[in-house]
Amino acid sequence: MTAKQWNRDGMTRDADVIIIGAGPVGLTAAMDLDSRGVSVIVVESRPYLQPPSVKSNHVAARTMERFRTLGMAQKVRQAGLPDDYPNDVAFRTVLTGTEIARIHIPARQDRYTSDLGPDTGWSTPEPPHRINQTFLEPILVEHVAGLPNVTLLNETTFLSYHDSADGVTVLVSGDPDGQERTLSARFLIGADGGRSAVRKQMGASLSGDPVLQHVQSTCIEAPGLPEAMPGEPAWGYYTYNPRRNGHVYAIDGHATFLIHNHLSDEEAENGTVDRDWSIRTILGVDDEFEYRILSEEDWVARRLVADRLRAGNVFICGDAAHLWVPYAGYGMNAGIADAFNLGWVLGAYLQGWGGEGILDAYEAERLPITAQVSKFAMEHQRRTARFAVPPEIEDDTDAGEAARQAVGKLAYEVNVRQFAAEGLNFGYSYDGSPLIAYDGESAPAYTMSEYTPSTTPGCRAPHLWLEPGVSLYDRFGSGYTLLRFDPVIDIEPLMGAAGRAGMPLAVIDVDRSSAPSAYHNGLVLCRQDQHVAWRGDVVPADSVALVRILSGTVTRTL
Repeated sequence: MTAKQWNRDGMTRDADVIIIGAGPVGLTAAMDLDSRGVSVIVVESRPYLQPPSVKSNHVAARTMERFRTLGMAQKVRQAGLPDDYPNDVAFRTVLTGTEIARIHIPARQDRYTSDLGPDTGWSTPEPPHRINQTFLEPILVEHVAGLPNVTLLNETTFLSYHDSADGVTVLVSGDPDGQERTLSARFLIGADGGRSAVRKQMGASLSGDPVLQHVQSTCIEAPGLPEAMPGEPAWGYYTYNPRRNGHVYAIDGHATFLIHNHLSDEEAENGTVDRDWSIRTILGVDDEFEYRILSEEDWVARRLVADRLRAGNVFICGDAAHLWVPYAGYGMNAGIADAFNLGWVLGAYLQGWGGEGILDAYEAERLPITAQVSKFAMEHQRRTARFAVPPEIEDDTDAGEAARQAVGKLAYEVNVRQFAAEGLNFGYSYDGSPLIAYDGESAPAYTMSEYTPSTTPGCRAPHLWLEPGVSLYDRFGSGYTLLRFDPVIDIEPLMGAAGRAGMPLAVIDVDRSSAPSAYHNGLVLCRQDQHVAWRGDVVPADSVALVRILSGTVTRTL
């Protein structure tokens, strides 16, 4: 434990922020806060480096962009599947059977250069990365354990908290003698998963669809499986046949696979599905084929969103705040987006330049996006639930071939949007934030697959390369960054107002000829999380008023 320290309000506490939960969401929150000089205690019940269950196979491009900012992108990208292993998604009758369609996704060795596949050519410095959480989480844990402002308390259980105007005290247990102890901080973050004890104590409730589908998941070791499969390997496989549909994911690219067996409501209720029969049917192997079960985790697909993300000095993020069908890893990635948004807000407040109003921005910005993403997941679930498999799909006949072509085409169309979700990555905007100066222009429509670059306040600032290998985002400051596309524009009134308020404001002069057409104003002011906060051709006549909005000292727009 670190010694107690003085905080901005003159009080001594154990840390500025206590985070409950050391999964990817809690760990990224700790990383982000550390980068802002904020002291953090992370409370985690599991032992140090205990591997998580086999889940979440995807790090989205927006997450990789933030890992890049924190110096972690290459370390994350170097782990997971072998360097030359295709990240494709293949659709087959059974895993060892006939392939009917394929979504091409480059291997990581080709990620920055390949133009093969629907998720290449995106306007980002960091393409997505396929990596299972069993490989990702240890990288994050080891990194967080070495950070100067973070104390990681493993084998420690959160019991309860008490919130007051002065901050939060947290009761935990975990000493070898079983003694309870109290930790103090200015803020508490609950990143403690779907059964979040923090969410329950703060009184937030989940609503939505509690049961969408029952899934029987099994992680197996099967050294002979790659040799038994025809054609090129893939990261993910969807199987379609009249007996049993399922998903199979390559975990290490060698012998470890995760199998999702989708159950009917009747099967789930009666418990009548034989796990071994289901696995062999999905794989397309006989009773002589050898495999070993490494783990089992049966779960329910849901769509649930919390009614609030904050109570006083307590916040929730990740699965504590939202649960939905775990398609393409966007549950974890949405949680990481929560964490980075919250880290920026809390960092601004704790550094002294953010006012009380800045704390309201987290819920105002993230809750609507959470609800929208959950609807995307729900829409995808409904489309796949209506997916009918013709009985003749495996027949060696003209009718069988026609069935395979029809199912393959539909399988591709239904699923390519989740595996190449450019809109989901880059297209969301914050349209009700107290920290953004809106100008009356509506943001482009937010969809799963389509992305329209825009500098409308609230949108993600479109990416551009400042020079070879240097992204615009690499130069963003920790608070705000003003992009100036005409060097003769006088920005001193705004810079002076920001300086007097203590609000960090960096300036980047950008060659307009190198910028996307969406940058049609002379000035675009961006937050470190890449969202546009204001734009114009000259600084506002009342720059002080703009700074007050940006810093959360007033909650109105210009």
